[in-house]
Amino acid sequence: MDDAVFRALADPSRRHVLDALHEREGRTLSDLVSGLDMSRQAVAKHVAVLEEAGLVVVRRQGREKRHHLNPAPLGELADRWIHKFDRARVDALTDLKRALEDDVTEAFVYETYIRTTPERLWQALTDPGFIRRYFGGGGPDSDWQVGSPVHWSMTGEPHQDWDQHVLEADPPRRLAYTWHNYRPEMQRFSGWSDEQLARLQQEPISRVAFEIEPVSADAVKLTVTHDGFVPGSEMRRGVSGGWPEILSNLKSLLETGEVVVA
Repeated sequence: MDDAVFRALADPSRRHVLDALHEREGRTLSDLVSGLDMSRQAVAKHVAVLEEAGLVVVRRQGREKRHHLNPAPLGELADRWIHKFDRARVDALTDLKRALEDDVTEAFVYETYIRTTPERLWQALTDPGFIRRYFGGGGPDSDWQVGSPVHWSMTGEPHQDWDQHVLEADPPRRLAYTWHNYRPEMQRFSGWSDEQLARLQQEPISRVAFEIEPVSADAVKLTVTHDGFVPGSEMRRGVSGGWPEILSNLKSLLETGEVVVA
């Protein structure tokens, strides 16, 4: 996979495609063509290479295909190759963090490959004891039946009902649930005033979906799609920084039995 990513990044035209998606994600192929000095056929070929390398994820929305920048392979390259070069590592991760926090789309998509089975990954997504290990002591808890409530703990305190519900549960293939809104309990971490909290609570409820696809006897592809955000959403800014860390912890825990602390 590293070779495919390096090959994809080596071409300046493909880097232009990634720049365009960084500027505004969720673009159609026509959107990309209009913003780049390339033919439709050339853009389509470059997108196919980027998709094969895992740097771009394509999602169908109605009759259209939307293209999203996937930061996971870049983070994995940083983890594997850049740790030994401290200054370069800091620069790379700073750029990655900026890309993740730049709320230029109504969806956040993250795709990664994990050496595990679909059944084991499903357990990791639904077992509260497992969840606490990679969620930093908190996370969701439910019986994971469609329509059931999803209770939430932030950092190990008792789970609370924040009006979340299971939308889909198809083990071991797909899980989806509504996300929580901003809560008064979050003020002690954020320093928001009551007026700021009231404004943030006007954002619509978002939702997160986990799609599990086996790719071999001992590996799966996990795609996390968190969507339902309005442009400029503070919640999207938060989850786009939080999900990569959580999912990196999940991958490490399933593959090594430990969470790697940076």
